[in-house]
Amino acid sequence: MTSTIVWGTGNVGRAAIRAVVAHPELELAGVVVHDPGKAGRDAGELAGLGRRVEVAASDDVGEALAAKPRAVVYAASGDIRPDEALGDVLRAVRAGAVVVTPSLYALYDQRNAPAELREQVLEAVTEGGGSLFVSGIDPGWGNDVLPVLISGLGGTIDAVRCQEIFDYTSYDQEDSVRYLVGMGQPMDYEPPMIAPTVPSMVWGGQVRLIARALGAELDDLREHVERRPLAIDVSTAAMGDFAAGTQGAVRFEVQGIVHGEPRIVVEHVTRIHPSCAPDWPTGEGAHRVIIEGRPRIQVTVEATDEGGNRAAGGNATAAGRLVNAIGWLTQAEPGLYDALDVPISPGRLA
Repeated sequence: MTSTIVWGTGNVGRAAIRAVVAHPELELAGVVVHDPGKAGRDAGELAGLGRRVEVAASDDVGEALAAKPRAVVYAASGDIRPDEALGDVLRAVRAGAVVVTPSLYALYDQRNAPAELREQVLEAVTEGGGSLFVSGIDPGWGNDVLPVLISGLGGTIDAVRCQEIFDYTSYDQEDSVRYLVGMGQPMDYEPPMIAPTVPSMVWGGQVRLIARALGAELDDLREHVERRPLAIDVSTAAMGDFAAGTQGAVRFEVQGIVHGEPRIVVEHVTRIHPSCAPDWPTGEGAHRVIIEGRPRIQVTVEATDEGGNRAAGGNATAAGRLVNAIGWLTQAEPGLYDALDVPISPGRLA
């Protein structure tokens, strides 16, 4: 049994606890929380398992790592605290743990990460003997290993498009929806998530991973962004009201340019209400890969969890990809890995 700590109990952390508890080769050895109000609570309660697992959450990071866990699932957010998240991850790697996380966008494509960042991770690996694998869903398996796998079913490949089509009313992070993505903000507000260069920073690594797998050389990365206002006032159960005239939908692309044309594209289509931008691709929550070529191939993945919630389903698949990779990583040499290094490991029947 591989002793495993889950660090963070938010959207991904809850799913990670459930995945670790369900895995026959992993032992949940601890749960780390930042909120002192969660300290002492049973991990089964925090994860919504409906039963106790007799592992109490702790806000003492030093104590948790001193127990020398073999693996750490780092599920704390890195969106608005990237330096703190990196520091936490390096601390766990130095403690000798295999660390898996979705929280460090620059390391999804670790070979092209900034040299200073790579050096910090590799120094921690050398010092402590741990490993690091960064992945998720989007960015993550939805636009790295899935399109690469599907491409192997084709003959002629003209272009690869990865789409996330999502209704944000089910997403349990109101600040991210309203302020990072800009839903409900005036149309002259610049959402940080789609500010120039940010989409390429977050999703450009995925485009490069696909290109590397397909043997393609990128000329450039380009960004394309469209925004639409709500035509009507909208009221949502989870996040309250959104006024007509404010941002109601966003569509953006990160395009990998090959021979002057966008041949590898990661596209996001997100809304706060289905009435906004009905001419764009529609859906409540799905990840889709389209291989343009002969044959033309289209695969759509939909996941639900926590009472049928599409956002929770996506988070659970991100956690599953990471948790199920722990076994492979414990057998590999200490190092820094990406999605083309780490195979998707089969799950286990309950």
